[in-house]
Amino acid sequence: MNAKYELADVVRRFGKELVQNQSLSPEQTKALFNIVQCRTASLGGHEQVCDCCGTVRYSYNSCGNRHCPKCQFTKQVKWIDKLIDRTLSIKHYHVVFTVPHCLNTVCLWNNKLYYKILFSAVWRTLHSFGYTHYGVETGVVAVLHSWGQNLSLHPHLHCLVPAAGYALNGTWKHIGKNGKYLYPVQQLSSCFKDKFLKSLELALSKEGKQRGFNTCIDEAYSKKWVVYSEPSMAGAEHVVRYLGQYTHRVAIANKNITNITDTHIEFIAKDYRDNAKQKPARLTGHEFLRRFCQHVLPKQFVKIRYFGIYNATTKHNLKLKFTQPSIDAMEKQRIIAQETAAQCLKRVLGIDITQCPVCKKGTLHKINEIPRIRSPNNHLPGLLYSYFV
Repeated sequence: MNAKYELADVVRRFGKELVQNQSLSPEQTKALFNIVQCRTASLGGHEQVCDCCGTVRYSYNSCGNRHCPKCQFTKQVKWIDKLIDRTLSIKHYHVVFTVPHCLNTVCLWNNKLYYKILFSAVWRTLHSFGYTHYGVETGVVAVLHSWGQNLSLHPHLHCLVPAAGYALNGTWKHIGKNGKYLYPVQQLSSCFKDKFLKSLELALSKEGKQRGFNTCIDEAYSKKWVVYSEPSMAGAEHVVRYLGQYTHRVAIANKNITNITDTHIEFIAKDYRDNAKQKPARLTGHEFLRRFCQHVLPKQFVKIRYFGIYNATTKHNLKLKFTQPSIDAMEKQRIIAQETAAQCLKRVLGIDITQCPVCKKGTLHKINEIPRIRSPNNHLPGLLYSYFV
């Protein structure tokens, strides 16, 4: 079901004001440009005809940008299917590492450096606890999220940690306390805080920027950091599908945009201070897009990372083999890897997008390719400007 309002509508309506008042990075400009082009004639597509009633329909291509809310479903489904085959068939813990908002100024200055330190500090914390508490090499699947309620900047990592590790004597060992908790949360928080801030200070010192951020770093040292850890959950497949909700999300989904006025955007946001209840929120169009652009990741930045026994290099060096996939499982993996977006939607949601929307009986067949519109030789900001209302 198509949403009544889309992020692309917001960009077209308020993008001009944003560009005139905000300095955008090349990645942010490209993301906005791709979003307004997505599934329009600009990207080309194909002409289809129904083999029953003769209805002619035009379908346009997607942009594929990872920040576009219309281009993530198929990627998410395939990632889940692939990860299920890569993880141990045991219970897992869901651990969330969050950084205080007083450090957001550092993130806005250099988000690539900031997120790199965040991933490193989280893994070094969990890695050290695996050895000090259980004497094992543990593993982590970590997913970066940068937003909180109301599209605010709120960097945090969702981590999937198996309830087992590879011991020094070459055997597998169960970890966790009766499935209720993995590590003492207060110790985990303290260790993470120490590793993150020391790494941040070192990085800023190398860049010659430490003096400019001393105030926010001192404030971060004075705050109590909190790491959230859920009890071990069901088997691997259930947990991976649970984590899959977080992997390919973007800062705002089209379905959550409820209204667009001449000046404001109304949308649904979760209030985490009130048990994550969904509540209406309202921002000016300029502020809405400014906040959205904060969450555009640096070029080629990897937001889903694998550590320890889930890292391909570590797994190879330790000669680890979780399970030997059956012939049927391998064939299933091959089919899933090769399936089209239409086949994926039909398998997962039971929606057949090749069915004729008019007669509901026939099948749509492609009869003609529609070439994409060649853009004039112009720089990207100028091309983006042409889409504004």
